[in-house]
Amino acid sequence: MIKHDPTARALVIAMPEVFPWVRHLSSDELRAFTLELVEALSDAAELDVDATTQEVIAGWRTTARIKADPARYAEARKPTSGDFGPVQVSA
Repeated sequence: MIKHDPTARALVIAMPEVFPWVRHLSSDELRAFTLELVEALSDAAELDVDATTQEVIAGWRTTARIKADPARYAEARKPTSGDFGPVQVSA
């Protein structure tokens, strides 16, 4: 859809003005974020479920934050093994 629809392409082009941190995402990641956000906004409008929209934005923003720091990005890309224990969830 985003590759062929001029309106969707315009949305991808406008994303850096709304979310400046997207400059740290690749072109494919930016398109994926835009598509996920449009889907989440559609769910919010049609199903009155807006938590997904916040999750999509937070997830992609975290990805951009890690990619913006070369040391953190290199660390995140290293293979892992074993059990790292329970996950702490913050609200």
